[in-house]
Amino acid sequence: MHRLYEPAAYDPPAHRFWARTAPPDWPRLEGDERTEVAVIGGGFTGVSAALHLAETGVEAMLLEAETAGFGASGRNGGFCCLGGAKASDARLRSRFGQEGLQDWHRTERAAVETVANLLTRHGIDADTHSAGETQLAHTPRAMRALRAAVPDLQRAYGVTPEVIEPEDLKAAGLGGPFHGAVTIPIGFALDPARYHAGLSRAAAAAGAALHGQSAVRRIRPDGARWRLETGHGTVSAKRVILATNGYGAEDVPDWLRGRTLPVLSNVIVTRPLSAAERDAQGWTSRQMAYDTRQLLHYFRLLPDDRFLFGMRGGLSATPRETRATARRIRRDFQAMFPAWRGVEITHDWSGLACLTSTLTPFVGPVPDMPGVFAGFGYHGNGVAMGTYAGTLLAAQAGDRPMPGPYPDAIRTPPPRFPLGRFRRALLRPAYIAAEALDL
Repeated sequence: MHRLYEPAAYDPPAHRFWARTAPPDWPRLEGDERTEVAVIGGGFTGVSAALHLAETGVEAMLLEAETAGFGASGRNGGFCCLGGAKASDARLRSRFGQEGLQDWHRTERAAVETVANLLTRHGIDADTHSAGETQLAHTPRAMRALRAAVPDLQRAYGVTPEVIEPEDLKAAGLGGPFHGAVTIPIGFALDPARYHAGLSRAAAAAGAALHGQSAVRRIRPDGARWRLETGHGTVSAKRVILATNGYGAEDVPDWLRGRTLPVLSNVIVTRPLSAAERDAQGWTSRQMAYDTRQLLHYFRLLPDDRFLFGMRGGLSATPRETRATARRIRRDFQAMFPAWRGVEITHDWSGLACLTSTLTPFVGPVPDMPGVFAGFGYHGNGVAMGTYAGTLLAAQAGDRPMPGPYPDAIRTPPPRFPLGRFRRALLRPAYIAAEALDL
């Protein structure tokens, strides 16, 4: 198995806050098995696909290389919100037309609603909070752009965004070096580990077989079926779903080679903040929030009064780069929330978000591999979009109607990035350009 980053990028996080919730114990695959649909990858996409297949009576077996929720599904900031693409509305409209853009916006809403429905239907307590998401302007010019975008947001999502002027931020509990904000009343925050564990329980109860420590090392045709080989067994399947996203191997199958560009994101969490400390900073809201930078920061006050703060990571997982990233995220946190400069950071970790060359997700059949489907490329918004992708993949692999919108924007397989295994070199100039735009 070949992966793009240094081995440390795929190590278990030492100080991940969500690790307080023990992951489900999935047994290792042993021996030779048969199933209708094999799902590779045990994150939100894979577990969602396995759950929805099993609920419709389709035999499903999931194979995770590590432990349940090991990858991005257990390392993210817990933002269930609009998103999934980095392509702008203008770019999406140019490629897919106005109707295609509207289909994409409907898909974003459907993704959030899918998670909400799963939480309710399966009684999952995931520490949900936040009435939508709030974007904070980091410059006056950015605030002017937020105000100007309100009519477009109303048309796109059928909601009325709330504009918060600079002088009203502190009263809204959003104190910091910001120049106003806009809240879109769609989405909510959650504990991703609790959500993933609840999904896993639901999938197992529906009849899906879930296996950990069962890395698929090879996929090969076997007559009208596919044979998946792991270190301790094999699976013969009529159909296969690839749901590894940024944690997948470049060569399993070879079609995936070069089609994703995983990027590091880093998160820190503070100790619980006292009411006096929260008042001193002026941040008392439990809204999930992010700023208007190209290389954005995302943050929220957790239900136990800890503060979560995340941003893009380094260009590698070498010890030197990891130390530099740790310094940078603390510096940015202290600059944005100076009253908390001396507050202890109790947890810190990194994870891989996944980009595609089209800046849109892909969810659909893999060319020239009949019966194989893939879902990946959620651009840092995989809680909602990854879950929804799982429902679409389950429908395709189970020969059932689509459960919701399936826009053109996610149907076309992305071409490979240039530079092959050296494509991480593309990130440095992109980050430099983004930093210039953020001034």
